[in-house]
Amino acid sequence: MTPEDFLTQYVAALETQNWDVVAPLIHPDCVAVFTEDTFKGKAAVEGAFRKTFALIKDETYSIDNLHWVLQRDDVAVVTYHFHWSGVIHGQSASGGGRGTATLVYADGRWLLLSEHLGPNPR
Repeated sequence: MTPEDFLTQYVAALETQNWDVVAPLIHPDCVAVFTEDTFKGKAAVEGAFRKTFALIKDETYSIDNLHWVLQRDDVAVVTYHFHWSGVIHGQSASGGGRGTATLVYADGRWLLLSEHLGPNPR
């Protein structure tokens, strides 16, 4: 599997809105930086994802404008635009922004080590 393949698999896993599908793709020491806070460690990241999955119903999620900053045999860094839409409290909602992900190759597979999602710069 290449880093590109991993990222495709990660986006597909997010769209399931099921932590049990996402969890195998997350490194134990993952750090996720989202608008509301920074989550350190897989358990904290799990809590953030579960909260989002519970809030946004019928979510669709996509990324584009990928720029691979670094690709080596054991690490890859990518920036991208992300887009989401779904239903929050019965109302259609959508958003997006910029993301950066760090992937590491460990134990024979690619894992998400860090992800930083934020608004589009003005």
